[in-house]
Formats: sequence, structure tokens, C-alpha cells
Amino acid sequence: MLDRNARLKALQQALQERILILDGGMGTMIQSYRLEEADYRAERFADWPSDVKGNNDLLLLTQPRIIADIEKAYLDAGADILETNTFNATRVSQADYDMEELVYELNVAGARVAREVADAKTLETPDRPRFVAGVLGPTSRTCSISPDVNDPGYRNVTFDELVENYTEATRGLIEGGADLILIETIFDTLNAKAAIFAVQQVFEEDGVELPIMISGTITDASGRTLSGQTTEAFWNSVRHAKPISVGLNCALGAKDLRPYLEELANKADTHVSAHPNAGLPNAFGEYDETPAEMAAVVEEFAASGFLNIIGGCCGTTPAHIQAIAEAVAKYPPRVIPDIPKACRLSGLEPFTIDRSSLFVNVGERTNITGSAKFARLIREENYTEALEVALQQVEAGAQIIDINMDEGMLDSKAAMVRFLNLIAGEPDISRVPIMIDSSKWEVIEAGLKCIQGKGIVNSISMKEGVEQFKHHARLCKRYGAAVVVMAFDEVGQADTAARKQEICKRSYDILVNEVGFPPEDIIFDPNIFAVATGIEEHNNYAVDFIEACAYIRDELPYALSSGGVSNVSFSFRGNNPVREAIHSVFLYYAIQNGLTMGIVNAGQLEIYDEIPKELRDAVEDVVLNRNDGATEALLAIADKYKGDGSVKEAESEEWRSLPVDKRLEHALVKGITAFIVEDTEECRQQCARPIEVIEGPLMSGMNVVGDLFGSGKMFLPQW
Repeated sequence: MLDRNARLKALQQALQERILILDGGMGTMIQSYRLEEADYRAERFADWPSDVKGNNDLLLLTQPRIIADIEKAYLDAGADILETNTFNATRVSQADYDMEELVYELNVAGARVAREVADAKTLETPDRPRFVAGVLGPTSRTCSISPDVNDPGYRNVTFDELVENYTEATRGLIEGGADLILIETIFDTLNAKAAIFAVQQVFEEDGVELPIMISGTITDASGRTLSGQTTEAFWNSVRHAKPISVGLNCALGAKDLRPYLEELANKADTHVSAHPNAGLPNAFGEYDETPAEMAAVVEEFAASGFLNIIGGCCGTTPAHIQAIAEAVAKYPPRVIPDIPKACRLSGLEPFTIDRSSLFVNVGERTNITGSAKFARLIREENYTEALEVALQQVEAGAQIIDINMDEGMLDSKAAMVRFLNLIAGEPDISRVPIMIDSSKWEVIEAGLKCIQGKGIVNSISMKEGVEQFKHHARLCKRYGAAVVVMAFDEVGQADTAARKQEICKRSYDILVNEVGFPPEDIIFDPNIFAVATGIEEHNNYAVDFIEACAYIRDELPYALSSGGVSNVSFSFRGNNPVREAIHSVFLYYAIQNGLTMGIVNAGQLEIYDEIPKELRDAVEDVVLNRNDGATEALLAIADKYKGDGSVKEAESEEWRSLPVDKRLEHALVKGITAFIVEDTEECRQQCARPIEVIEGPLMSGMNVVGDLFGSGKMFLPQW
């Protein structure tokens, strides 16, 4: 008989040669036996104080022959992979029956029963080994959603509790002889991330590593999981597990699952699986789709090149699996696409950043150190208004929101957890990725345990030594987060271009070569410091940063760069128009040299060409350190532009006297919506056909916007 290593080699080989067949619905088959309470109890649990009927996992201990017979029937029907009957074998789920102490035993038994059946079948067909997937179900609780409509920040299970549950179950499955670990029927991605964390931790601690299969659940026609993620966002959230396969199962029948499976097949750089239901349940909760009907739909999946592994979920029987196996046998397995390296983040929706991306704006107003208003709201525990600050940032154009709760008089960890849990219940906010920002590792780690998407940690560095740096990086990788790496080492913070380059290069080599961190998930912050401070040594700070960005782009493959943009103008605090001008000029040159993203006040970035020439020239002299008198020259004119407003034109100014086509163009470029309805209607009345409004002034405005974007003179929040 093959040992585990030999079986894993055989599995890899089989995946290259054909579409593998997963088994079908265990619960469906158990129901066909019409078992009663006494059958579930058997002799061992005859006096158990709680009802146990319906605890299908318990049958592994009381009716193992039934489970073995069902699994054998699926293998006889053509299945290559058996799922263990351990869907609810976690403490959280077994608590419904007061059987938490049986969890480890159940997982060992589940794997052993399946192992014996699979090995017996392999003896019959030694050229076609059978495999056992140890199942980790979703549990009966959700880590991302409150069960209390009156308290959206409440959770009845924590990430750490789920990790404990999954750790115990995983160890039992490994001991029982599982070949793979299948994290399946994922309706909440945060639960799945806890399972991934637990499984990888067990692998590391026990010195055993098995392939991981992951399968999510699209709950309805919205195309989202129960916790709100799209298919691509779900994949971005779990791809750090480097699973042998990712797929979709349950909730929908094969026909309804098709568009989401196609999306996954196009996006995932690993094998793709599916085990759909036998259609949708009827009024009695039963499934009517016949084996032939289901096989016809699944055959089209195979013909379209979507599949590497296919099976069945609720309502499917050995007859369904046999029909499916016969239908797909003549098709080759899906070829794994070559997906370009990119930083693939997610909130409820995916967000991809690579070096061809437009500049990415990270909203800074949910940072206690950057917003007095936000700090006050958090101290007062006025989370309702604090959420509005986050929403305003997203609506103003922030594609990622930076959240920082570092404040001496505040329980930063508790505030971070509370705020992130509340954000999870606000889809208009949580659709974007989260940047968890803190100087305290315990706060960062607490935040990582609250977000189901793939976020960014801000930040880690070598400040406390290389070993601590590697430790934090490994944990970020296990939590599935990208990282901002500060240009900071044991000596101190990098201020010159040479020091920035030295630290970034050293950090990159450690992360990529020693930690195995994906280079596309590394975002360097080479430190933005204030210019125009009156101290000569500070005059080249902006140039040093810009040169560091170019170095990262040219010398550190796939790595990105970021920075806290408002720092550069700190010496002009109180003069917002000048600060905005400095930010825009600084970004104009930094972006040209490779700056990927910046932490900014979304919505307060001036268009480069709209800055008054006198101010722009003076600011450029300062930012680019073009002459020794640049600071004094800017100070000399700064008061002329001082005020509570900005250098942006007011909506009521002279542009309203322009012809309507020019007004529409201007409004598009400036992001002004106040007059859009009346101007569009006026333009329509002047056109022979309504389509001419779009083909004429609106398209002209879009072309101007495109040119400004392309030249780095305009930033997303303005549009």
C-alpha cells in the first residue's frame, strides 16, 4: 500500500492527467437510512443527556459501517477523493449536542474510516489510487457578522476561538490518515482565514504538511458569500494559503454556479474544484435534479475548461457522481493560467495594484494621529459618527482606508477591534481593503483577526532587530496580509537616499529569500519628511524620497512604494492651500518615479495644472530643492494663499458663464456634481439627438480626465 508521500505524488500526477472526481452528499445519503434517535445513540451513548439525532458526525462512532458503505458507494461510482464525515466535528458545532470532548476522536475516526475504504478500493485498482480529504466545515457561527441586529459590533465567536477549534480538528484528521485538508462550504471568509491559520500552524509545529483544498459558497444570485464577498475578493483573501485547489460548493445548483465558477477559473492560479447541489431545493427541502440533468450541466463546465476537480453536494447521490464521472471523462483538465504577479487585495470587492496601476489613494482621516475630529469621536466612543468619517473617505475616492487607534489614553486594541467589527457591517465602507496601522504589534494582530478581506499591515521594520522583523512578517503572511515596510533598522530611520535604498534592499532580501514573503505584497515606505523647515539638512528630503521610489521600482522586482503624504508639508500646517499645492507637486514627481500609493486626505488634492503658476513654481523649487532660497521664497508668498478654503475654484466662479459644453467638461475634470443635471439637460436641448451629449461634451471631458490621469497631474479623489 502507498504511504502518504507516495499518494501525494500520485495525486499531483492525476491532476495533470484528468479531471478528478470528488464524492457526493454525505448528509443526503445518511437521510436515506431514516435513522432514529436510538440509531444515533447506539449502546455507547444510550444515556447521553442531550438529543443527538441529526449529529451525523457521531455516526462515525456509533454506526461506522453506514458511513463506510456510503463512502464505498461513491468510490464504486467513480470518485477519486473521499471527504471525511467531519463537517461538524469542531467544538463550536458539537456544543449543540454537548459533545465538545469528542471532537478529536471524531476527526481521527472520520479520517480512519475513509482511509480504510479508500485503501481497499486502491487495492482493487492499484493504477488509480484513491485519496482522503479531511473536512473542516464552516462551523455554526460567523466571525464577520453579528448575530444581534441591535449590536453590529458584537461577535459570538472570535478568531482565536476558531483557531483553537480548527487546530484540534486538523490534528485529528492528520492522525487518522487524511491526504489533504479540505476547508469547505465557506460562507464567511474570516472563518476560513482562521482555519488556514490553524492548519498552517499545525503543519509548522508538527512537521507535517498536506495539500489544502478550499471551497467557498456563493449563497444566492447576488454572486456573493453570506458575509458579502464577491468570488474574486474571496479568492484574494485566501490565496495566501497556496491551496492545491480552490472552488465553490453548496447553496446553488450547477447551472446557477456557472458564472462564478468561470470567474474563479479565470482568476485562480491553482486547480479549480466544484461540488454543486443537485439543483435548488423544492418546497419540501428536497433536490429534484436528476443525475442526467446535473451531468449535462457539468459536462459543459468541463468542455469550457473550468474544471480540475468535480463532485456533488446537497442532494447528490452515487448515481449523480457516476453520471458526472462519465460525462467529464472525455475532457482534459483545466490548464492553470499564468496570472501576473500583483498585490491582490480585497474588502468585499477585489482591488489589484501593480506597477501599471494609477496612483492609489489611502484615506487618512480614520487615523487618530492624523484627524483631531476622528480622535475625539473615538475617545467619546461615538462610533456612529466615526463610521461616517470612514464612509466620507471612501465616497471621496479613497481606495483603501488606513485605520490607526494609537493614542496614549486609549485602549487602542479594544478600539481597533470595535471599529473594524462595526465596519464589517457597513458594505459601503467594507467594500474597500483595510490598512491596519499601528506602532504596537498587539494592535495590528488584533486587527488582522477582524478583517475577512486581504488588507495591509502598516507597518513592520527592522527597528527591533531582524528576528522580530521576520517573526512579524511570517505572521502577516499567515494572516494573509500585505505589508508596509518602513525604511527603519537597528540604527534608526533612513533620511538620505542612500540609507533608504540600503534598508529597503536588505529588508526585501530577508522577506523574499528567508521568509518566503510574496514580493508583490511588499510595500516600502521610504519615509516622507517635512521640507521647508528652515533647517538646511531637510531641504533634500523630498528628493531623497523620490529617488528611493525610483530605486524600489527599478531594483526590487514587484515591490511597491507608499508614504504618508501630509508629512511633506508639515511645516506649513495651518495653511491648507499651500499644503495642498505641496502635496500635488510632490505626488506629481514621486508618481513619475514609481510611487504606488500614498496616505492622503482623499478629496483634498489639487490638480497640478490648476495650481496658480506663482505658487506652483515656488513649491517646485522647494520640493525639488532647486535653489538655496526656495524656502524663503515660498514663505514670502504663502500668506497670499492662506485661508480656510483651498486653491480649488469655487463652484460659483466664472466657469458658470462658459458655454454649456465647456461647463460639462469643466465639471467632469473638477468632480463638480452640483449642476450636472441642469447642464446636461441644457446640452440635450441643443443637440439633435440625446446621444450627442455623450459623444460630444461628456466624451471630451473624459478625454481631458484621461490625459490628466495619464500624465500624473490628477488623482482619483478629484473625480
